[in-house]
Amino acid sequence: MSKISSAWSIRRGWPCVILSVGLAGCATAQARRYDGLAADLRRTAASPRSTGGESPDIEALASLDRIAFIRTVLARNPSIETARQGWRAALAEYPQATALPDPMVEYSFAPLSIGSSDVSFGQVVGLSQRFPWPGKLALEGEVALAEAEVARESYESTRQRLALMASMLFDQYYAVARSLDLNEEHRRLAEDIKAAAEAQYEAGRASQQEPLQAEVELSHVIHQRVVLDSRRAVIVAQMNGLLHRRPNLSLPPPPAQIDPGTHAIETSEALYEQALRSRPELRATASQIRGRESAVNLAERQYYPDFGVMTSYNSMWMQPDHQWMVGLSLNIPIQLGARRGAVDQAEARLAQARSQLLSADDEVQVEVERARQRLIEANHVVRLYRERLLPAARAQIEAARIGYETGRNGFQALIDAERSVRTVEIAHQEAIATLGQRRAELDHAIGRVPGLPLEGDAP
Repeated sequence: MSKISSAWSIRRGWPCVILSVGLAGCATAQARRYDGLAADLRRTAASPRSTGGESPDIEALASLDRIAFIRTVLARNPSIETARQGWRAALAEYPQATALPDPMVEYSFAPLSIGSSDVSFGQVVGLSQRFPWPGKLALEGEVALAEAEVARESYESTRQRLALMASMLFDQYYAVARSLDLNEEHRRLAEDIKAAAEAQYEAGRASQQEPLQAEVELSHVIHQRVVLDSRRAVIVAQMNGLLHRRPNLSLPPPPAQIDPGTHAIETSEALYEQALRSRPELRATASQIRGRESAVNLAERQYYPDFGVMTSYNSMWMQPDHQWMVGLSLNIPIQLGARRGAVDQAEARLAQARSQLLSADDEVQVEVERARQRLIEANHVVRLYRERLLPAARAQIEAARIGYETGRNGFQALIDAERSVRTVEIAHQEAIATLGQRRAELDHAIGRVPGLPLEGDAP
């Protein structure tokens, strides 16, 4: 048995639905669970906690930050409301499942007695109520509550999925904006190199090939800007899609810099234990198991008959003591094949859910470990760029410029150095963005809302 199976205490509470003496207590516990789910549902519509905090007006921001963007996505994206209404619909099943059938009123009369002088007017009035066998309604209520809990976890899963998408798009938005800034710097640098090559050529100290090489390199820089502009437009369209806005609307620029920071990465076991407690998919499957256990018990209860009580008044009886009648009715559960099939079906679905929980448990462990290793790699790459590649590339171009101006190296060395530093600087910004994405992936893997501070943390 997996850890999560024991963690969720799947068998708790069953005596109150199996033993008739505990039916009232079970109904009370179910009502409390229903009230708690309903209160949670109301809070999702009324409280900023459903979006992770107050949602700012991002259109008025001087620069867009990650937390503001994610909170606005959670406040505006229609998928959130879709999931919330699904939760609401599932919760509304509980009062239907636990309600008694409507009572039946019957009325009949003898039409030939109307206006007859030989016999008095004859009529029959009846009232009946059907009652399921004790425990059936409680089990049906448990099934309905389990489905409502699954819908609640689906809502939470939708929030986490959208937050992950928003956080990762924010990092892409930052990376492309900083790449455009670097492209502009290198465009100016390429123009300066071209001007220097032309000056050397006019002075007779360089061949015509060198200004042409500089022009080709400048053309590459300009072409790269076209590619980056296109990429930025696509990212903005995706971000606007999450915000439920037209794709071509503008957004505030990202921050000038993102501090990659240094964060200790917890052990695999600690991260997995957190995922075990927090992943909505695991909680949903555990609730589904509880519901399907109730469905098995409910199918077994179908071997017991339902009963009804009735009372009637029949004016056609001559003796007044016989005019009022009371009675009891029972259905006879003789279709044993159908009931055996229902029990087998319910047991198969329960076994299926338990197997799904084991599979989900395995998948979460793999997802957590993959996200952890990718975050370790991204941290290493950012440090490598910051501590070694960037200083080396910048020193290389400075040395190549001085060497070209003093005639100690050729023009190709300067072009190569410019191309190298441009590539390294853009790759550094992309590495910072990738690091943010890897952190978001790990947050999602362990069941946190990516990109938002934990409760109690400063935003």
